[in-house]
Amino acid sequence: MEQSLNKSAGCGDVEALYSILSADPHVLDRFDQISFVDNPLHIAAAAGNTHFAMEIATLKPSLAWKLNHLGFSPMHLALQNGHDQLVRAMLTIDSEFVRVKAKGRVTPLHYVAQIEDVDLLVDFLSVCPSSIEDLTVQCENAAHLAVKNYRFRAFEVLLGWLKRTNKEEILKWKDEDGNTVLHIATDTNQPKVMKSVIPYINVNAKNLSGLTAEDIFNFKRDSLGREVGKILRRAKAKRASELKDSSITLADYLSRDLSLMEKRDKRLGIVGKSQENSADLRNIILVVAILIATATYQAVLSPPGGYWQETSPLVTGENTNTFITSNSTHFQAGKMILGSDTYLILFYIFNSLAFYASLCTILTVISGLPYFTVLFISTSFLIYAYHFSLAGTFPSVRISRYISIMYALAVTAAAIPQMAVANHEKLKSRVDYDKRRLG
Repeated sequence: MEQSLNKSAGCGDVEALYSILSADPHVLDRFDQISFVDNPLHIAAAAGNTHFAMEIATLKPSLAWKLNHLGFSPMHLALQNGHDQLVRAMLTIDSEFVRVKAKGRVTPLHYVAQIEDVDLLVDFLSVCPSSIEDLTVQCENAAHLAVKNYRFRAFEVLLGWLKRTNKEEILKWKDEDGNTVLHIATDTNQPKVMKSVIPYINVNAKNLSGLTAEDIFNFKRDSLGREVGKILRRAKAKRASELKDSSITLADYLSRDLSLMEKRDKRLGIVGKSQENSADLRNIILVVAILIATATYQAVLSPPGGYWQETSPLVTGENTNTFITSNSTHFQAGKMILGSDTYLILFYIFNSLAFYASLCTILTVISGLPYFTVLFISTSFLIYAYHFSLAGTFPSVRISRYISIMYALAVTAAAIPQMAVANHEKLKSRVDYDKRRLG
């Protein structure tokens, strides 16, 4: 039966397939039990028999993940033989077929990046965005392979997709020799690639040989174009000998105390939880913090007792700048009515502490997320607005020193998450290479 099924696969005879299955329902199971062999799906994919391949992949999806004795999956055979229609048809069954690893851990995405089939490259990225993170046995991602094979058009597509999905960090990943895309582009004299990646990469990153892109250029100056040197000089590239050693290994990272971001996740109970549960926890905290921020800001706009509606007859002309207390008989329109300076100060301190704490909590929870910098700037403007709304409505200028102190504390507190994110991301990027190698 196995031979008959293989023959039907080569011919693309779907009717014969079901005739064989009616006579022997377990024939596909027997193929599934063999680790490395040309199963009917391999044969149909190599021959370009789309309908037959679709039937097999629907009946037994696990066969699509099998490698033959040469280390190729059905998807790889279809790509090698130019059967793009069959490849796209397979993706409608399971988009994860893009991630099946053949010999050398080369995925279909890696393959199309090497041959510069940009149409399939776009399709693969669209149906399976996570496939961009797959690495070959040499720790190469699709961007590495495109540059190594001088496929600039494919690299342009990959770069554009990374920028639009906020995954430029992948450009910093290193292969087994510690080379980033910039190292490879410098070594292979590809100035267009260099210009494209320099804004998103550390121009002074070292490979495992301890060489920066500038070192590679100096070693191969005679064989590389002058434009390569100009690009590196404009980017202020340096030799390894000119850099202070600030490298950190995964062991160094693990031996350090938890960063603020890691402490945040630990206290929120996010560590070890699924992404969905983590998002739910963040949403709950954000809702509570936003409610507190809203209530405290509203309290400034509508303080207890309200505002004086008219100015005391004694507060006119030069006397408007006189120290005024709410215990005196003098008052000014637009100022708070609260009973005494003591009450005003206590109200301001506790209300401001709640307001600033809620804003700091919001910034801490959303730190590291997209558009965090924009939200941080907006929050800073809100603190300014809060400060000036209070300063303009207090009935006594003597309280201004309390306002200034609290304002300084608020700005410092709001800056903490921003500094923590910058430090955390810098530390994280240094150990990503070690983590991927261990993984």
